[in-house]
Amino acid sequence: MQVINLTYPYAASQIPAGPIVLALGFFDGVHRGHQQVVKTARQAARATGAKLAVMTFDQHPSVIFAHQDPTKVRYLTTVTQKAALMQEMGVDLMYVLHFDQTVAAMPAQTFVDDLIVGLHTQTVVAGFDYTYGPADVANMQRLGDYGRGRFEIIEVPKAVESQTKISSTRIRQAIDTGQLDEANALLGYQYETAGTIVHGEARGRTLGFPTANVAHSANTRVPGVGIYATMVKVGEQWVAGMASVGRNVTFGDDRPITVEIYLLDFSGDIYGQTVTVRWCHWMRGEVKFDGAAGLVAQLQHDEQATRDYFVARPFQASPRLTQLTAALKEND
Repeated sequence: MQVINLTYPYAASQIPAGPIVLALGFFDGVHRGHQQVVKTARQAARATGAKLAVMTFDQHPSVIFAHQDPTKVRYLTTVTQKAALMQEMGVDLMYVLHFDQTVAAMPAQTFVDDLIVGLHTQTVVAGFDYTYGPADVANMQRLGDYGRGRFEIIEVPKAVESQTKISSTRIRQAIDTGQLDEANALLGYQYETAGTIVHGEARGRTLGFPTANVAHSANTRVPGVGIYATMVKVGEQWVAGMASVGRNVTFGDDRPITVEIYLLDFSGDIYGQTVTVRWCHWMRGEVKFDGAAGLVAQLQHDEQATRDYFVARPFQASPRLTQLTAALKEND
């Protein structure tokens, strides 16, 4: 898959020749609703022999419209993670448009002329609520007016789970409140983050549970406070672990939130390494114990619960969307 970064106005030489089917969306999380949009676009591309392309933005529009600090907006997926997931779904081209004041102020007709027609689009595929400007004038219902017959339009209906729309907002809320199982069900795969192993207080070592302290970037959405069954990719090896996201309240109040992971059946110096954490299952909330003894007893219970979880659900190290993509392709 080719990733093309665009800053508007872009050079025509950046755009590959040949017709494309273009899927539009911000695609944060590349969740099941997004996957349906890409699947629909893939079907259209195969039917016409065109390349399958997607267009997303490098930062959320709220950075411009709501004047948010771009270093503090927390995403479900980085651009790199989006690209990996899109590649798994068979996307040929991924356009990453720099969302700035120029794009934010762009009239709907200019967006269509330059960022749809200009990319050699023969068919546009997007969700029913996709907008490319002010919602009252730049919606899917008006797209045909701006297109003037220059491309086909496929509108993908709302994806629903438990009678509620599957959305990035809903998934963010679930992750923030520790409802990881719900978030994973809506994503269609197990949530992942990437971070660097840093030195911590080394308290876990004295308790017999040495932990890897994972520092994430400010843009990463770490699951809410709780204890989780995780898999951690260290180098090329996946290792089971029990993760604690919390303040270590047993040892004091008003402590900062940290991510500490006890890696099962693993030893080695990994300080400074970047690891991938796959968040598999929420096990319990954070508990304040009277002392170290009660905490150790609970950690022993958590370790067994983690082992039991992975015995019942053997971990598959394959790319996250492999099984899902295979099922989608069977219906292409």
